Amino acid sequence: MHIASVGVSKFCFLFALAFCGLLVLLIPAFQPTARQVDLPHPRPHVRPGPAGNRSGDVATGQKGSSEGQKISSRNGYQGPEKRSNYHTIPERGAVHEGKGGGIAGSRFQDPLELKDIFIAVKTTKKYHKSRLALLFQTWISKAKEQTYIFTDGEDKELRHRTGANIINTNCSAAHTRQALCCKMSVEYDKFIESQKRWFCHVDDDNYVILPSLLRLLSSYHHSQDIYLGRPSLDHPIEAAERVKSDGSVSVKFWFATGGAGFCISRGLALKMSPWASLGNFISTAEKIRLPDDCTIGYIIEALLEVTLSQTHVFHSHLENLQKLPTDTILDQVTLSYGGFQNRRNVVSVAGGFSLTDDPSRFKTVHCLLYPDTDWCPRKN
Repeated sequence: MHIASVGVSKFCFLFALAFCGLLVLLIPAFQPTARQVDLPHPRPHVRPGPAGNRSGDVATGQKGSSEGQKISSRNGYQGPEKRSNYHTIPERGAVHEGKGGGIAGSRFQDPLELKDIFIAVKTTKKYHKSRLALLFQTWISKAKEQTYIFTDGEDKELRHRTGANIINTNCSAAHTRQALCCKMSVEYDKFIESQKRWFCHVDDDNYVILPSLLRLLSSYHHSQDIYLGRPSLDHPIEAAERVKSDGSVSVKFWFATGGAGFCISRGLALKMSPWASLGNFISTAEKIRLPDDCTIGYIIEALLEVTLSQTHVFHSHLENLQKLPTDTILDQVTLSYGGFQNRRNVVSVAGGFSLTDDPSRFKTVHCLLYPDTDWCPRKN
């Protein structure tokens, strides 16, 4: 009797085990059919464009006719610039100013206005009357609130007369590497504080063609990594790598000459902070023993690995300005004068002022851009 009970128990156990196994196999059949989801299509391969234009959104153009000039600079010989593409700005008729001076029709749908740009002008006290007076009379008069003067001495008379944003950096007035880097360090910190979208640096011998600057910057987005300018050399500069290594190796990089001016997007400027903010710019410059504009290029190209967008619309006195085609002058972003072993090194532009009355040609350019200015000659 006992043996029979054991046999029945074993049979029940095996039956229950088989039933459970059958249920496990049948459960998926009772579940609803899963809906198929479309998989994302692979992204098309896009060849990266130069200089922060990784999406290929910004058009590039050919070099201007002045690019082939052999130009001397404090850093060496400048011949034809050999990088592959040069960014151009749209034709004057391609975009138009929207309300408040903004650019309408931007491909990024992010209209730019003058108030979005921080324009830093580097100068020294001895040039306050001879150079700054001309700038205040011309282009700064159209961008007074957006322009910040970085100098090395207090000038209450200039501040009272112009009401400008004059910042005494308390840096040395000497034209040395340390003094230049000191001023650039203050420029960078003031820009970060301003919350503006673009940082543009120029010298006190530059004329900024504001409509062209707006058109150029509106071709990009301030959140992109954008570094715009013109090299003074036809080759990358080489420096000892003393920031990421012990200096036993060298690094090559391009930089935009400060004498022609350059612009940096806010997105990129924020990434520069570890090496540029709160005095770190001076420390970085001392490690590589290079001037301010070279240090900017080093941080951006060598440390952040963002390529300089070379453009031929920025100009300094280091080039032969007389070779710039007359019909393209108002399409440039910056102009300069003097230098090039010739005080008459100016753009060839005709107007209501003689070369004697307007040796820099800045007044003539200004009256072509703003003919209603009260001191411009009136046409009969």
